[in-house]
Amino acid sequence: MFRKQTPYLYLILPAIFMVSFFFLPLLMAFGISLSDYSRDIYHPSFVGLLNYARLAHSAPFWNALRNTFVFLLGVVPAMVVFPIFLALLLNGKLKGMAIFRSLIYIPVVISMVVVGIAWRWLYADDGLINWLLSLLNWPKVGWLVSPDIALYSVMIVVVWKGLAYYMMMYLAHLQSLSSELYEAAEIDGASLWQKHWHVTLPHLQPTMVMVAIISTIGSLKVFTEIYVMTRGGPVGATKTLVYYIYERAFENLDLGIASAAGIVLMLILLAFSLLEMKLSPKDDSTPKPLKPAGSASAKKPPGGLTTGKLTVGDAAG
Repeated sequence: MFRKQTPYLYLILPAIFMVSFFFLPLLMAFGISLSDYSRDIYHPSFVGLLNYARLAHSAPFWNALRNTFVFLLGVVPAMVVFPIFLALLLNGKLKGMAIFRSLIYIPVVISMVVVGIAWRWLYADDGLINWLLSLLNWPKVGWLVSPDIALYSVMIVVVWKGLAYYMMMYLAHLQSLSSELYEAAEIDGASLWQKHWHVTLPHLQPTMVMVAIISTIGSLKVFTEIYVMTRGGPVGATKTLVYYIYERAFENLDLGIASAAGIVLMLILLAFSLLEMKLSPKDDSTPKPLKPAGSASAKKPPGGLTTGKLTVGDAAG
Protein backbone atom coordinates (compact mmCIF):
# COMPACT_ATOMS: atom_id res chain seq x y z
CA MET A 1 0.00 0.00 0.00
CA PHE A 2 2.68 2.49 1.02
CA ARG A 3 5.07 1.31 -1.68
CA LYS A 4 3.00 3.01 -4.39
CA GLN A 5 3.14 6.29 -2.48
CA THR A 6 6.89 6.18 -1.87
CA PRO A 7 7.88 8.02 -5.10
CA TYR A 8 5.61 10.90 -4.15
CA LEU A 9 7.38 11.26 -0.80
CA TYR A 10 10.61 12.04 -2.65
CA LEU A 11 8.80 14.85 -4.46
CA ILE A 12 7.76 16.68 -1.30
CA LEU A 13 11.04 18.52 -0.71
CA PRO A 14 11.50 19.58 -4.38
CA ALA A 15 7.88 20.71 -4.43
CA ILE A 16 8.45 22.86 -1.34
CA PHE A 17 11.48 24.46 -2.98
CA MET A 18 9.58 25.06 -6.22
CA VAL A 19 6.68 26.70 -4.41
CA SER A 20 8.96 28.76 -2.13
CA PHE A 21 11.48 29.97 -4.69
CA PHE A 22 9.50 30.02 -7.95
CA PHE A 23 5.71 30.00 -7.77
CA LEU A 24 5.36 32.19 -4.68
CA PRO A 25 7.84 34.87 -5.92
CA LEU A 26 6.13 34.72 -9.32
CA LEU A 27 2.74 35.44 -7.75
CA MET A 28 4.27 38.23 -5.66
CA ALA A 29 5.89 39.76 -8.75
CA PHE A 30 2.59 39.62 -10.63
CA GLY A 31 0.85 41.30 -7.69
CA ILE A 32 3.48 44.06 -7.60
CA SER A 33 3.10 44.55 -11.37
CA LEU A 34 -0.53 45.55 -10.79
CA SER A 35 0.45 48.51 -8.61
CA ASP A 36 2.02 51.91 -9.27
CA TYR A 37 5.14 52.61 -7.21
CA SER A 38 6.36 55.62 -9.22
CA ARG A 39 4.85 58.21 -6.85
CA ASP A 40 5.22 56.55 -3.45
CA ILE A 41 7.14 53.33 -2.98
CA TYR A 42 5.67 52.80 0.50
CA HIS A 43 2.04 53.43 -0.47
CA PRO A 44 1.51 52.06 -4.00
CA SER A 45 -1.80 52.47 -5.76
CA PHE A 46 -3.55 49.63 -7.57
CA VAL A 47 -3.63 50.27 -11.33
CA GLY A 48 -4.47 46.84 -12.74
CA LEU A 49 -2.86 46.15 -16.11
CA LEU A 50 -1.85 49.77 -16.63
CA ASN A 51 1.85 48.96 -16.15
CA TYR A 52 1.70 46.49 -19.02
CA ALA A 53 0.07 49.16 -21.19
CA ARG A 54 2.84 51.57 -20.21
CA LEU A 55 5.42 49.00 -21.26
CA ALA A 56 3.73 48.59 -24.63
CA HIS A 57 4.20 52.33 -25.27
CA SER A 58 7.67 52.61 -23.72
CA ALA A 59 10.48 53.26 -26.20
CA PRO A 60 13.24 52.24 -23.71
CA PHE A 61 11.47 48.92 -23.11
CA TRP A 62 11.24 48.12 -26.83
CA ASN A 63 14.86 49.17 -27.30
CA ALA A 64 15.91 46.79 -24.49
CA LEU A 65 13.79 44.02 -25.99
CA ARG A 66 15.31 44.58 -29.43
CA ASN A 67 18.84 44.52 -27.99
CA THR A 68 18.03 41.29 -26.15
CA PHE A 69 16.90 39.53 -29.32
CA VAL A 70 19.89 40.84 -31.29
CA PHE A 71 22.09 39.47 -28.53
CA LEU A 72 20.19 36.17 -28.69
CA LEU A 73 20.54 35.83 -32.46
CA GLY A 74 24.24 36.60 -32.28
CA VAL A 75 25.25 34.42 -29.34
CA VAL A 76 23.12 31.26 -29.58
CA PRO A 77 24.20 30.12 -33.11
CA ALA A 78 27.83 30.70 -32.14
CA MET A 79 27.40 28.70 -28.94
CA VAL A 80 25.79 25.83 -30.85
CA VAL A 81 28.23 25.64 -33.78
CA PHE A 82 31.72 26.75 -32.68
CA PRO A 83 32.08 24.35 -29.70
CA ILE A 84 31.54 21.42 -32.08
CA PHE A 85 34.79 22.25 -33.89
CA LEU A 86 36.63 22.57 -30.59
CA ALA A 87 35.21 19.24 -29.41
CA LEU A 88 36.31 17.52 -32.64
CA LEU A 89 39.77 18.99 -32.21
CA LEU A 90 40.08 17.89 -28.59
CA ASN A 91 38.63 14.46 -29.26
CA GLY A 92 41.88 13.38 -30.89
CA LYS A 93 44.50 11.37 -29.05
CA LEU A 94 47.43 13.75 -29.28
CA LYS A 95 50.26 14.28 -26.84
CA GLY A 96 49.52 16.96 -24.25
CA MET A 97 45.79 17.04 -25.07
CA ALA A 98 44.81 16.82 -21.38
CA ILE A 99 46.80 19.99 -20.62
CA PHE A 100 45.26 21.78 -23.58
CA ARG A 101 41.76 20.81 -22.42
CA SER A 102 42.50 22.27 -18.99
CA LEU A 103 43.86 25.51 -20.44
CA ILE A 104 40.93 26.03 -22.80
CA TYR A 105 38.46 25.54 -19.93
CA ILE A 106 40.01 28.31 -17.78
CA PRO A 107 37.66 31.09 -19.05
CA VAL A 108 34.66 29.11 -17.82
CA VAL A 109 35.83 29.02 -14.19
CA ILE A 110 36.88 32.68 -14.07
CA SER A 111 34.32 35.04 -12.56
CA MET A 112 32.35 37.06 -15.08
CA VAL A 113 33.20 40.23 -13.16
CA VAL A 114 36.92 39.54 -13.58
CA VAL A 115 36.43 38.69 -17.25
CA GLY A 116 34.43 41.88 -17.82
CA ILE A 117 37.06 44.08 -16.19
CA ALA A 118 39.85 42.40 -18.16
CA TRP A 119 38.04 42.83 -21.47
CA ARG A 120 37.22 46.45 -20.65
CA TRP A 121 40.96 47.02 -20.48
CA LEU A 122 41.49 45.14 -23.74
CA TYR A 123 38.72 47.15 -25.43
CA ALA A 124 39.91 50.53 -24.07
CA ASP A 125 40.93 53.28 -26.47
CA ASP A 126 44.57 52.72 -25.47
CA GLY A 127 44.08 49.02 -24.71
CA LEU A 128 45.88 46.01 -26.12
CA ILE A 129 43.54 45.42 -29.08
CA ASN A 130 43.76 49.00 -30.36
CA TRP A 131 47.52 48.93 -29.79
CA LEU A 132 47.78 45.88 -32.03
CA LEU A 133 45.63 47.65 -34.63
CA SER A 134 47.95 50.66 -34.51
CA LEU A 135 50.91 48.39 -35.28
CA LEU A 136 49.11 47.46 -38.50
CA ASN A 137 48.41 51.16 -39.22
CA TRP A 138 44.70 50.55 -38.78
CA PRO A 139 42.46 53.12 -37.07
CA LYS A 140 41.45 52.62 -33.47
CA VAL A 141 37.99 51.21 -32.79
CA GLY A 142 35.65 52.38 -30.03
CA TRP A 143 34.68 48.87 -29.02
CA LEU A 144 32.55 49.85 -26.02
CA VAL A 145 31.84 53.52 -26.79
CA SER A 146 30.41 53.19 -30.29
CA PRO A 147 26.64 52.51 -30.32
CA ASP A 148 27.01 50.53 -33.55
CA ILE A 149 29.43 47.88 -32.26
CA ALA A 150 29.25 47.98 -28.44
CA LEU A 151 26.66 45.20 -28.21
CA TYR A 152 28.64 42.99 -30.59
CA SER A 153 31.78 43.57 -28.53
CA VAL A 154 29.97 42.22 -25.48
CA MET A 155 28.75 39.24 -27.54
CA ILE A 156 32.36 38.33 -28.35
CA VAL A 157 33.21 38.23 -24.64
CA VAL A 158 30.18 36.06 -23.82
CA VAL A 159 30.98 33.60 -26.61
CA TRP A 160 34.67 33.49 -25.64
CA LYS A 161 33.78 32.67 -22.03
CA GLY A 162 31.14 30.05 -22.81
CA LEU A 163 32.76 28.14 -25.68
CA ALA A 164 34.67 25.67 -23.51
CA TYR A 165 31.60 24.95 -21.34
CA TYR A 166 29.52 23.78 -24.28
CA MET A 167 32.57 22.17 -25.86
CA MET A 168 32.80 19.79 -22.90
CA MET A 169 29.17 18.79 -23.41
CA TYR A 170 29.86 17.94 -27.04
CA LEU A 171 33.12 16.21 -26.16
CA ALA A 172 31.42 13.95 -23.62
CA HIS A 173 28.88 12.91 -26.25
CA LEU A 174 31.52 12.43 -28.93
CA GLN A 175 33.46 10.00 -26.78
CA SER A 176 30.43 7.68 -26.70
CA LEU A 177 30.45 7.46 -30.50
CA SER A 178 31.77 4.15 -31.83
CA SER A 179 34.82 4.40 -34.09
CA GLU A 180 33.35 1.58 -36.22
CA LEU A 181 30.96 4.06 -37.82
CA TYR A 182 33.85 6.21 -39.02
CA GLU A 183 35.68 3.12 -40.26
CA ALA A 184 32.58 2.04 -42.22
CA ALA A 185 32.36 5.50 -43.76
CA GLU A 186 36.03 5.38 -44.76
CA ILE A 187 35.48 2.01 -46.48
CA ASP A 188 32.77 3.65 -48.58
CA GLY A 189 35.22 6.40 -49.53
CA ALA A 190 33.66 9.17 -47.47
CA SER A 191 35.62 12.37 -47.07
CA LEU A 192 36.27 13.98 -43.70
CA TRP A 193 33.36 16.37 -44.22
CA GLN A 194 31.01 13.53 -45.23
CA LYS A 195 31.96 11.48 -42.14
CA HIS A 196 31.10 14.35 -39.84
CA TRP A 197 27.91 15.19 -41.76
CA HIS A 198 26.50 11.62 -41.79
CA VAL A 199 27.93 10.31 -38.52
CA THR A 200 29.00 13.05 -36.10
CA LEU A 201 26.18 15.57 -36.48
CA PRO A 202 23.30 13.03 -36.20
CA HIS A 203 24.94 11.68 -33.05
CA LEU A 204 25.32 15.19 -31.57
CA GLN A 205 21.79 16.35 -32.43
CA PRO A 206 20.31 15.88 -28.92
CA THR A 207 23.26 17.73 -27.41
CA MET A 208 22.88 20.54 -29.93
CA VAL A 209 19.25 21.00 -28.88
CA MET A 210 20.23 21.07 -25.21
CA VAL A 211 22.98 23.61 -25.91
CA ALA A 212 20.50 25.75 -27.83
CA ILE A 213 18.04 25.71 -24.92
CA ILE A 214 20.66 26.53 -22.27
CA SER A 215 22.34 29.27 -24.32
CA THR A 216 18.98 30.80 -25.25
CA ILE A 217 17.94 31.08 -21.61
CA GLY A 218 21.35 32.50 -20.71
CA SER A 219 21.21 35.06 -23.53
CA LEU A 220 17.74 36.25 -22.57
CA LYS A 221 18.90 36.72 -18.97
CA VAL A 222 22.25 38.38 -19.72
CA PHE A 223 23.06 41.05 -17.14
CA THR A 224 26.48 40.77 -15.47
CA GLU A 225 28.41 41.29 -18.69
CA ILE A 226 26.40 44.40 -19.53
CA TYR A 227 26.62 45.80 -16.00
CA VAL A 228 30.39 45.38 -15.72
CA MET A 229 31.40 46.44 -19.21
CA THR A 230 28.97 49.12 -20.42
CA ARG A 231 26.22 49.82 -17.83
CA GLY A 232 23.75 49.71 -20.70
CA GLY A 233 25.54 52.39 -22.71
CA PRO A 234 26.42 54.07 -24.87
CA VAL A 235 22.99 55.77 -25.19
CA GLY A 236 21.22 52.51 -24.41
CA ALA A 237 22.91 50.52 -27.20
CA THR A 238 23.68 47.59 -24.88
CA LYS A 239 20.71 47.86 -22.54
CA THR A 240 19.04 44.43 -22.45
CA LEU A 241 15.73 43.45 -20.89
CA VAL A 242 17.22 42.25 -17.61
CA TYR A 243 19.30 45.42 -17.30
CA TYR A 244 16.16 47.45 -18.00
CA ILE A 245 14.40 45.60 -15.16
CA TYR A 246 17.34 46.29 -12.83
CA GLU A 247 17.40 49.96 -13.80
CA ARG A 248 13.67 50.46 -13.24
CA ALA A 249 13.66 48.58 -9.94
CA PHE A 250 16.85 49.70 -8.21
CA GLU A 251 17.71 53.03 -9.83
CA ASN A 252 14.24 54.46 -10.47
CA LEU A 253 12.44 52.49 -7.71
CA ASP A 254 9.55 51.87 -10.11
CA LEU A 255 8.80 48.36 -8.89
CA GLY A 256 5.52 48.08 -10.78
CA ILE A 257 7.08 48.57 -14.20
CA ALA A 258 10.06 46.40 -13.27
CA SER A 259 7.81 43.55 -12.16
CA ALA A 260 5.67 43.84 -15.29
CA ALA A 261 8.82 43.63 -17.44
CA GLY A 262 9.93 40.62 -15.37
CA ILE A 263 6.63 38.85 -16.09
CA VAL A 264 7.09 39.58 -19.81
CA LEU A 265 10.60 38.13 -19.64
CA MET A 266 9.29 35.02 -17.88
CA LEU A 267 6.68 34.51 -20.63
CA ILE A 268 9.35 34.89 -23.33
CA LEU A 269 11.59 32.36 -21.58
CA LEU A 270 8.67 29.96 -21.22
CA ALA A 271 7.75 30.31 -24.90
CA PHE A 272 11.32 29.65 -26.08
CA SER A 273 11.71 26.68 -23.74
CA LEU A 274 8.45 25.07 -24.87
CA LEU A 275 9.30 25.68 -28.53
CA GLU A 276 12.77 24.16 -28.28
CA MET A 277 11.50 21.21 -26.24
CA LYS A 278 8.85 20.57 -28.89
CA LEU A 279 11.42 20.71 -31.68
CA SER A 280 13.93 18.52 -29.83
CA PRO A 281 14.25 14.92 -31.05
CA LYS A 282 12.57 12.26 -28.97
CA ASP A 283 14.90 10.12 -26.90
CA ASP A 284 14.78 6.55 -28.15
CA SER A 285 17.00 4.44 -25.94
CA THR A 286 15.95 1.15 -27.58
CA PRO A 287 18.89 -0.15 -29.63
CA LYS A 288 18.07 -0.65 -33.30
CA PRO A 289 19.40 -3.77 -35.04
CA LEU A 290 21.83 -3.17 -37.87
CA LYS A 291 20.44 -3.90 -41.34
CA PRO A 292 22.06 -6.89 -43.10
CA ALA A 293 23.72 -6.38 -46.45
CA GLY A 294 20.98 -8.22 -48.34
CA SER A 295 18.06 -6.24 -46.94
CA ALA A 296 16.21 -3.63 -48.93
CA SER A 297 17.25 -0.83 -46.60
CA ALA A 298 20.92 -1.72 -47.09
CA LYS A 299 20.56 -1.61 -50.87
CA LYS A 300 18.63 1.65 -50.92
CA PRO A 301 19.22 3.51 -47.66
CA PRO A 302 17.03 6.52 -46.99
CA GLY A 303 20.10 8.57 -46.16
CA GLY A 304 23.72 8.11 -45.29
CA LEU A 305 26.46 5.82 -46.54
CA THR A 306 26.05 2.09 -47.08
CA THR A 307 28.71 -0.53 -46.46
CA GLY A 308 28.57 -4.26 -46.94
CA LYS A 309 27.70 -4.77 -43.28
CA LEU A 310 25.68 -1.79 -42.08
CA THR A 311 24.15 1.51 -43.06
CA VAL A 312 26.12 4.33 -41.47
CA GLY A 313 23.28 6.84 -41.65
CA ASP A 314 20.84 4.39 -40.00
CA ALA A 315 23.23 3.24 -37.29
CA ALA A 316 24.24 6.78 -36.42
CA GLY A 317 20.61 7.75 -36.08
